[in-house]
Amino acid sequence: MIEAKQKVVDAGLLGDVAFVEVCCYYHMRASKNPPATAPPPSLDFDRWTGPAPLRPYNELIHPRSWRAFMEYGNGIVGDMCVHMLDMVRWQLGLGWPRRISSAGGILVDTESIANITDTQTATFDFDDLDVVWTHRSWGSAPDPEFPWAGIIYGSKGTLKLSVQKYEFIPRSGGQKLTGNAVIELDKYPSDQADAKEWKLELHVASAIRGHMRDFLNAIDDRSKPVADIEQGHISSASCILANNALTLGRTLEFDPQTSTVVGDPEATKLLRRPYRSPYVHPAS
Repeated sequence: MIEAKQKVVDAGLLGDVAFVEVCCYYHMRASKNPPATAPPPSLDFDRWTGPAPLRPYNELIHPRSWRAFMEYGNGIVGDMCVHMLDMVRWQLGLGWPRRISSAGGILVDTESIANITDTQTATFDFDDLDVVWTHRSWGSAPDPEFPWAGIIYGSKGTLKLSVQKYEFIPRSGGQKLTGNAVIELDKYPSDQADAKEWKLELHVASAIRGHMRDFLNAIDDRSKPVADIEQGHISSASCILANNALTLGRTLEFDPQTSTVVGDPEATKLLRRPYRSPYVHPAS
C-alpha cells in the first residue's frame, strides 16, 4: 500500500478523484441460532460483559463471535470498514467527513441470533469527494479478486487496494501497475512459526514491523507516528457515526471541535453508550 501511494497516488496517475468505494463481501456474520446456556466455569461472564448490557450467554459470545452482537461492538462497519476507510483517508490525505449517512439492516439472514446488519451502505461525504462503504455477508463479491478493498476512481485511472495486493488500471491505455504484499520469510523465518502458533497473518507481518519501528522512532524523536491516535479516532468515530445514522435514519453532520452532531441532540447523545451499573462512563 505504501508502494501504491508513492507510485500511483502521489505520482498523480489517478488525476482528479471524486469517488471511492470501500467494501467487504466476506461471509463473516454468524448464522447460528444457539440456545442460551450457562457460561463456562472458567469465565466470569459478568466481568467479561463489563459496562455492556448483560445478554443471556450462548456459545457464540466467547471467545470470538461476540462480533455478532451490537452490544459488544459496532458490527461489520466497525470491524471492517474502519480499516479501509482509514487506508483511503491516508492514501488521499482526508480528514473528517463533513456528513455521514447510512442505510441497510438485516435483510437476508433473519433467522440468526446475530443482531448486526447483514447488508449496509454508508456514505462519508468529504464535500468534493464521496467515500461509499458497502458490506454484504451473503451473495458474491463484484470483484472476487478484491472482496475486502478500497477502490479509488480517478479521471485518469482506477486504483484497487487490498491487504494482499494493489492494481492500477489506466483509463486510456498505458501500463498497468501491480504489487503484492511484502512477505519476508527470507529475512524473518520465525514469521512462519508465529503464523502457526499465534495466527500471525504473513501478509501484514512486514507492516507490523514497519509500524513498530515508526513508533519507536517517534518516541526517540518526540514526533507523531504515521498512524497517530488522532487518525485512528477520526476513522473509528466516523464508523460509529455511520451506525448511528442508520439507527436514526438521517444524515449526521459531526463537529469535531465540540464533539457533537450539529443541530441534533438525539444523535449527540448516541455518541456515548449507557453503562451498566456499577460501571461509570469516564465522561460522566
